[in-house]
Amino acid sequence: MTAAMRVSPSSSTAEMDQALSILQAHKREWARLPVAEKHDLLLTLRANLARYASRWVELTVEGNELDPDSAWVGEVWAVGPWAFALGINSLLSSTAVLAKGQAPRPSKLWTRPNGQLVGQVYPVDIYDRLLINDLRVEIWMQPGVTEENLANHTAAFYKQSDPPGEVCLVLGAGNVNSIPALDLLHQFYVLGRVVALKMNPINDYLGPVLEDIFQPFIEAGYLRLLYGGGKVGAQLVDHGDVDLVHMTGSVQTYETIVFGPGAEGQARKERLEPVCPKTVSCELGGVGPIIVVPGPWDDRDLQFQAENIATIKLHNSGFNCVSGQVLVLPETWERSEQLLEAVRYLMRELPPRPAYYPGSAERQQAVLQQYPDAEQFGDSVPRTLVTGLDPEKDQYLFREEVFGPVLGQVSLPGATPSEYLQNAVRFANEKLQGTLGVTLIIHPTTARKMGLVLETAVADLRYGTIGINVWNGGAFLLPQAVWGGYPDANVYNIQSGHGFVHNSLMFDKAEKTVLRGSFYPFPRAWRHGDFHIAPKPAWFVTNKTANTTLERVARLTMDPGPKYLPGIFASALRG
Repeated sequence: MTAAMRVSPSSSTAEMDQALSILQAHKREWARLPVAEKHDLLLTLRANLARYASRWVELTVEGNELDPDSAWVGEVWAVGPWAFALGINSLLSSTAVLAKGQAPRPSKLWTRPNGQLVGQVYPVDIYDRLLINDLRVEIWMQPGVTEENLANHTAAFYKQSDPPGEVCLVLGAGNVNSIPALDLLHQFYVLGRVVALKMNPINDYLGPVLEDIFQPFIEAGYLRLLYGGGKVGAQLVDHGDVDLVHMTGSVQTYETIVFGPGAEGQARKERLEPVCPKTVSCELGGVGPIIVVPGPWDDRDLQFQAENIATIKLHNSGFNCVSGQVLVLPETWERSEQLLEAVRYLMRELPPRPAYYPGSAERQQAVLQQYPDAEQFGDSVPRTLVTGLDPEKDQYLFREEVFGPVLGQVSLPGATPSEYLQNAVRFANEKLQGTLGVTLIIHPTTARKMGLVLETAVADLRYGTIGINVWNGGAFLLPQAVWGGYPDANVYNIQSGHGFVHNSLMFDKAEKTVLRGSFYPFPRAWRHGDFHIAPKPAWFVTNKTANTTLERVARLTMDPGPKYLPGIFASALRG
């Protein structure tokens, strides 16, 4: 058995007791540690990350059964070390501001016609504008937050004069290897807690690397890593030294924690009788829509956006909580069938990759039982396309997150682009399970003609993240964004979860993240006023130099400075 595929021994009861006792003993110390000292720990963390980033990637590549020379390795750099380094850097900026007695603040603020406050939090500098396709990121605040009182709704933990500290149990995710590390940053720096991290058995091979990177936190008694499956997790949730729980996973896992397993747990849910008295924050995924709005697309637009759609579905083999699952197309648009055929071609012709996540074959077979005429394309777990779904019927693909390389397609009516978009918003809100994220793809000319209709649609979408011409999963990568389901969930209707993570500017009352990206690649983007240098975004599954480009971008983020830029640009231009 290789190092990456080993199975860690489960932590014993004695080990759990000792680990949690240490955390309890140091939780107040961490909560009261001066911000300047917390800032310095982030610098050490970044240096450690730079030292161990290659090992992180090597283990993940092996664990995900990837060819180490494949462009797919770029995904590992992007959602592994790069995502974590971005989180560290953004918190370095926030803690520097907090150390001066101020609250972090967006670069721009404005108020929508309905009185809702919006803050632009990205880009931060010229590197951001050049490297990530002229992306803009906004945080839309909940009602009642104004420009005048925003500071009162920012960095709540740091306003406490004598915080007692808390021990949070983080149940790590098994699919994206920066999730546990980023959850640690959020608990430590945004919420002021010490952490017991239980690694997921799927990727517990990364535990020793995280222990090396977070060594200062472990030595100080602020962090302990524990190992094992569901039994260990249940013991930890129930442990008296655990104050709160945060998890990433499925609705079923959440409900087992909160109400208990099986039919008895379901009966407790129906009686509104949770068995877990602790606060359980969570991110749970869902059925993500990709909404294509009709417009004056040419053939180049169609090909580029087909690659965008294929990426939203097939990144990480579809093992993303925010992977697109339902492609929504206009019923009467002349380009709909051409776009669908371009997506079909990519699903068929892209190089095969392993379906490493447990249960993927069974989930794909469950789809085939519901849709025996579905198209299948290669691989041990075939990429699967289900077209012509009836939007008026209860559909398996509307209510069950498949978590794998399966894409459904539905067509909706609309005499005009505006009418169609309103129908699509209603469909996404009412028919699809979950509220984590949605992507809108719309030609800039169409967007300008729509004006307030588009902004009203964005406001009406009950999702935690909305991407416009860019995969909403980009919000996971950028720590200034808030990441989680729409904040109307409750313990009895959890949807895509409760609470936000990342949130490096530490907003207490965010409603959603909105990302706005370029419709065009370079060089066409420059002719339309979008100044970036990516002929093909490095995260696209069709980018042939993603492994070199994204490693260089990650190293720039871990060791900021201009020396990496020539290599990044050279690799990006070959992509």
